[in-house]
Amino acid sequence: MTARPTLIFDFDSTLVDFETLEALADLALADSPQAEATRAEIAALTDQAMAGDLAFGEALRRRLALLPLTRDHVQSLAERAPDRLTASVRRNLNFFQQHKGRVVILSGGFREVIAPVAELLGVSPDRVLCNDLIYDADGRVTGVDDANPLSHADGKPAVIHALNLSGRVVMVGDGWNDAEVKLAGAADAFYAFTEVARRPSVIEVADAEAASLDEVLHAEGLSGRWSFPRSRMKMLLLENIHPVAVERLEEAGYSVETMKGALDEDDLIAAIKGVHVLGIRSKTTVSRRVLEEADRLMAVAAFCIGTNQIDLEAAADHGVAVFNAPYSNTRSVVELAIGLMIVLMRDVPDKSAAMHVGKWNKSATGSKELRGKTLGIVGYGAIGSQLSVLAENLGMRVLFYDLSERLALGNARRMRSLDALLAESDVVTLHVDGRRENANIFGATQFARMKEGALFLNLSRGHVVDVGALAQAMGSGRIAGAAVDVFPEEPRTNSDPFESPLQGLKNMILTPHIGGSTEEAQEAIAEFAAERLLGYLNRGDTTFSVNLPNVQLAEVSGAHRILHIHRNQPGVLAELNRALAAAGLNILGQHLKTDERTGYVITDVDRDYDPEALRTLKTVPGTLKFRTLH
Repeated sequence: MTARPTLIFDFDSTLVDFETLEALADLALADSPQAEATRAEIAALTDQAMAGDLAFGEALRRRLALLPLTRDHVQSLAERAPDRLTASVRRNLNFFQQHKGRVVILSGGFREVIAPVAELLGVSPDRVLCNDLIYDADGRVTGVDDANPLSHADGKPAVIHALNLSGRVVMVGDGWNDAEVKLAGAADAFYAFTEVARRPSVIEVADAEAASLDEVLHAEGLSGRWSFPRSRMKMLLLENIHPVAVERLEEAGYSVETMKGALDEDDLIAAIKGVHVLGIRSKTTVSRRVLEEADRLMAVAAFCIGTNQIDLEAAADHGVAVFNAPYSNTRSVVELAIGLMIVLMRDVPDKSAAMHVGKWNKSATGSKELRGKTLGIVGYGAIGSQLSVLAENLGMRVLFYDLSERLALGNARRMRSLDALLAESDVVTLHVDGRRENANIFGATQFARMKEGALFLNLSRGHVVDVGALAQAMGSGRIAGAAVDVFPEEPRTNSDPFESPLQGLKNMILTPHIGGSTEEAQEAIAEFAAERLLGYLNRGDTTFSVNLPNVQLAEVSGAHRILHIHRNQPGVLAELNRALAAAGLNILGQHLKTDERTGYVITDVDRDYDPEALRTLKTVPGTLKFRTLH
């Protein structure tokens, strides 16, 4: 294996997310009436120096001259500096601890500010090369040590040349004086670090742009926190997914692109090229054709409850994990169902419409309380069961029907047939899933078996109800009122038209699929689905996956993790272990879980091996997806 390089890191906007002099300006000018103008002048000088338009030494002196700096200001920033590490540096603290003998910090900044960060990273003081401030007797900053080459132009290359480093030397930084290290021949490679600041003139002369430390470590063959740089993994989130998800994923280092609307199949195929993770809600269909065209897709997250818009079998066939958020909007849907029952019982929709055209119709005729009425719940999962509890607390008698065995909550009673439930219920509400077998499960026959004058709600899936039959039942008076939140065909965007045979009917409430559309629910969904994605990407955890075997995993610690998704066929594990043995990999732990279609093997191995040996593992018969985590 090749010798490890020496990595030389700039400090400002590289190890930390601030420019030292600008941060000191904020402290020193806090009460100055000229603060804004002085800060702007300092920032301009910083940009000129970092872009190579102004010699660093001159820029340093001019900036210091603008500031009434004291030792207290410097000490205050020094105390805060360890909390201001850039995100990718914080993710890779273990790298610094393990390779501190191959790390140098090189900066035109000041020792007092850099020292606490160096200590946190495990970098010894003799490997921290920087400027030293000079103070007068009253603790005011008067300048820097002129004898230090770093206080002058071309100081960084001179200092590195003087170290006489052996082997490959790599410079990582954001500014022109960092690029000069490579240009002057003091480093073999220069990475323009752009996680905090992106300077085109610096990128132009760099060997490569690095949006995070993960990218540098990956390119140099070093063991960082993850095997593949997060910033190079592309996530595409459609349908206006809550910004909390974007924030969480970007905070973890991933590159996230968002789009407000849904995409049809052809547009999705065009957009999904190069995408590692796709996030959708209910209006985007992920078909087998889409999955066949997805060249890098690892996971799909449905930021909603249902997954019927995704071909789960095709996703499994391609080793793509699918996650959803099955419980996050439960309360929102339940509250809407309760509210709809109340307003339908009181004939509020029609009374409100009459008021808007000037008709005053104060009457108790047809208005009833929920108390004492019988609620029939079809589908007693998370939503149905919670609705059961709230409805009973309002004084309703609760019946439910479900194909699966469910524990009855409170005094709810399970009915052995749907017909029996329909015959007794004053209100029937559907909360079934979107599987194909549920298409049109509620039609003319079921409406005919409901009590005359009963109410009907559908907040589950549009295709489970024959809306034509519902319109006829409403028109005949068999059903006294209904609320429908989901439809067989729904507009893709808010600007598209909506048409339904249910429009214009008396005591009919139509809502645009908003059962789970509360701020609280969307935020909870975003948090849950994002965490499931991060668990899968970062440690291989498939808990709550709806199409792959569920395996709960801890973080990778002291090992490399090999993740192998394969068709469930005989002999795969044996072949995989033979390949591991032939590659000389020592197995520290291994998990295998299968379902009727797919197998998932997780193997933790010692870190001391030739990465080329992993190539043979990808050729094991039946392999669908293979990746490693460091």
